[in-house]
Amino acid sequence: MLTDSGIVDRLRASSTEFRELEESHHKLDAELGALQKRHFLTPQEELLKKQIQKEKLAKKDKMAEMIRTWRDHELQAAPQ
Repeated sequence: MLTDSGIVDRLRASSTEFRELEESHHKLDAELGALQKRHFLTPQEELLKKQIQKEKLAKKDKMAEMIRTWRDHELQAAPQ
């Protein structure tokens, strides 16, 4: 049975959607990091920060769902 990192490697190789989610997650992480370095945020920037955090979490959840689906598929395909 594959580890999560092995599954992630296979998903990267086979799924454009997974690669796009991962890339988008990294971009959002960079944007969030830039906002968090600032000492003062305007109300609009605070809202943007919350929106980025929410989007980041949604993408991470979708990637985790894809990993679980792949793992479940592998378990069902494995001979008993």
